[in-house]
Amino acid sequence: MVYYLDASIQIDVYRALASVRDDVLYPGEAGCSVESPATLDSVWLPIAGEHGWIVLYRDKKIRTRPGERQAFIDAKVPLFCMTGSGNASKWSTLSLLVRRWDRIEEVANTEKPPYIYSVTQDGVRRLYPSPPAT
Repeated sequence: MVYYLDASIQIDVYRALASVRDDVLYPGEAGCSVESPATLDSVWLPIAGEHGWIVLYRDKKIRTRPGERQAFIDAKVPLFCMTGSGNASKWSTLSLLVRRWDRIEEVANTEKPPYIYSVTQDGVRRLYPSPPAT
């Protein structure tokens, strides 16, 4: 499995994760077929889908942007999106990912893409497909 951290996540967060994990990629870094953090979503999403990368992304408005959600679904990308409000610092972003990593890995190992999960201080919650009714 490969975890692709989109450029919406600070590069220092990627570097911290890459220093302790060998399964993370960042656009423009050695070994990543996405050549630049400035690469448009319409270009890198199909690459991520073709390679089966698990995408980590930051967008607090993904719930209200149906076109953006659909682009991830169409690319058949497994997506974990940090949806918390405000501009998260590098430390809070890294801390959140580290705290939620086991659950992210569990979902990535058991669910078939495409799917979208929200990653917040409260946990990891499925956004798409809609969670089962309780």
